[in-house]
Order: sequence, then structure tokens, then C-alpha cells
Amino acid sequence: MPRALPEPSFRRFAAGIGTLSLRPLDLNRDVTTVHSWVTQPYAQYWGLLDASVGDVRTEYRRIQRTGYHQAFLGEHDGQPAFLMERYEPAYDAVGGAYDPSPGDVGMHVLVAPPERRVQGFTAAVFETILDYLFSDPLIDRVVVEPDVRNLKIQALNERMGFRKHRIVTLPDKQAWLSFCTRDQYADATRMNEAG
Repeated sequence: MPRALPEPSFRRFAAGIGTLSLRPLDLNRDVTTVHSWVTQPYAQYWGLLDASVGDVRTEYRRIQRTGYHQAFLGEHDGQPAFLMERYEPAYDAVGGAYDPSPGDVGMHVLVAPPERRVQGFTAAVFETILDYLFSDPLIDRVVVEPDVRNLKIQALNERMGFRKHRIVTLPDKQAWLSFCTRDQYADATRMNEAG
């Protein structure tokens, strides 16, 4: 009998989209799926374009062992649809670029290539992730550091309430250090709903 996947850590219904959920990444089951995503040209900023399945397994095993960085597989109506990483900035390279606060959490997201386009899907994924992160009462602010060349993610970050702080130099990129507080996210969500 196959081993059951971990129960979702978080589940949210998005009108017109369906059910989006997050569960801990299961390397044994998910590595080939994640590999198929991170090696797509649109995922160039993920830094794994030429990675083998073994390379991806090694990278996510390293993440699992850090104790401060976790990977989650996001599902849409029970099917793999996005990847999310959360991390403690104080223990990451970005923590050297600003003064992390105890309530900060870092986040990375990669949406799978769509089998069919669903209007508003990526925004719903972002809202699911931010709802999940802010469901932790100890989280006050979400930190992101997208590559300065990644204009699409910067625009989506701004739509979700992130504010650009400054460009920082990280080991693998020049990045826009950006922050989103609980209040900024709530304001952005209200504005997005209002149209």
C-alpha cells in the first residue's frame, strides 16, 4: 500500500478557482514534479535550469536539513500546482542585507506551468500563501527578494501589498528587498476585491 502524503498544512477555497492547499514537500513523491517545474525557461530565476533530478533532490534535502527553511508543495483541487518555500531571514543570506525582526518570515514561490489558463490563478496562489503565513500569530511581516530582472513577480508582489525597500546584493543575484506587513496585505486584498 502506498504511503499517504502529509495532510495539508493549510487549505483555502478561492471562488472561481477551486481549493488551494499547502503540504510539506515529500521528496520521494514530489522531486520529479518539482524538477519539471524548476527546469522550465520561465523558472530561470529559481537557479536550477540545468539541474538533474538528483540535483533537485540534493537541493531540497539541504533545505530540509537547515532547520530554518521549509519547502511546501501547493495543490489545486488535489493536483500539484505550485511550490512555496518559507525561511527565517536571520539565518539566510538576505539577513545580512537588512536587520531582521523576530516576526519576519521569508518566502519564495513558483507556480507550475499551467495545463490550461485560469484567470486569477496566480493571484489566488499568492493569497493562499500569504493567508497561510499570516495565520501564524508570530508572523508580522513577509520578506521577499526577487531578482531585479524579474518584473512579473515584482508587479505581483506590489499588487499583494509588498513595498520595495532597496536593491541588495545577494550571493546569486541583485534583488529587490521588499516587505509586506499584515496591514499592507489586508489593505491590498481589500483594494483587489474592489477592482
